[in-house]
Amino acid sequence: MPGIEAAGVVEAVGPGVSGIAAGDRIGYVTAGYGAYASHRLLPAALALKLPEGMSDRLAASVLLKGLTAEMLLRQVHRVEASQTLLVQAAAGGVGRLLCQWAAHLGATVIGTVGSPAKAEIARAAGCHHVILYREEDFVARVKQITGGHGVDAAYDLVGADTFDGSLECLALRGHLVNFGQSSGPIPPFAVTASRRSPIA
Repeated sequence: MPGIEAAGVVEAVGPGVSGIAAGDRIGYVTAGYGAYASHRLLPAALALKLPEGMSDRLAASVLLKGLTAEMLLRQVHRVEASQTLLVQAAAGGVGRLLCQWAAHLGATVIGTVGSPAKAEIARAAGCHHVILYREEDFVARVKQITGGHGVDAAYDLVGADTFDGSLECLALRGHLVNFGQSSGPIPPFAVTASRRSPIA
């Protein structure tokens, strides 16, 4: 059976389980498939209580993306209010969550998108600056926006098409967080290889 994330209602709990009770609405993500089933046994540690007002549909569709955003913003690179970030594919599922959360934390968010319609989505998600990457050089635009400083972190799930540019957008000691390769894999490269001049 397919599916690794779902939402539902707890029907019963095993002995020794605390914090979760029959009747609770929960969401979960597992490493094994089976979330399309109507009933399922799973470890209590995987069950996350859902807040009032959150629909099962929303929980089931956003939980894994939300956990990904939490890991990227709070663990891989801990975002602070003083930072400036670049989010590639800012109108996508994870991209929107990154923009919303980072803006909420007080960071300045620069997002790249592929169309004017997606630009509106990115702005609504908290992007302070939106770059239409098909119409302008996003590296040059980031340099302009940041006054030549660059970004503290670039979140890139696009991969081959944007990886080099994301590197060039980094400030001194900036972090490139690559978490996907939707445009294809990143070719192997030598860390010591010379590249175009980085942002000053």
